[in-house]
Amino acid sequence: MPRLMGIDFGAKRVGVALSDESGKVAFPKAVLPNDRMLVGELVAFAKTYGISEIVMGESKGNRGEDNPIAERARALAAELKRETGAELHYEPEYYSSQEVRMHTGASRVDAEAAAVILNSFLTKRYGSHD
Repeated sequence: MPRLMGIDFGAKRVGVALSDESGKVAFPKAVLPNDRMLVGELVAFAKTYGISEIVMGESKGNRGEDNPIAERARALAAELKRETGAELHYEPEYYSSQEVRMHTGASRVDAEAAAVILNSFLTKRYGSHD
């Protein structure tokens, strides 16, 4: 089964989640600073964990239009696809960070939000995790 990486892109921080080895359940992995080292760190995750697919949170506003960060997120996704050869998917991230804060109060909100995004994608692909 493919192993997937989920990304919650933010202007200051980027949350990263990885699926289990079966590619069916996502878990938060890391919160990385959004700096010049980001691409290298994400490529290293992809190589270390044998990532074959990347799921990027699709950043949209309330009316479905791109929000200010969407273009930067797409540029990162395209660069990761080039660097890793992984298949690229987009998954709506509608308030993933707010959902995490509301339900868990997690301190690693960005990584947890990446897991929400990736689990949403996996649920669509495979159905419920029950």
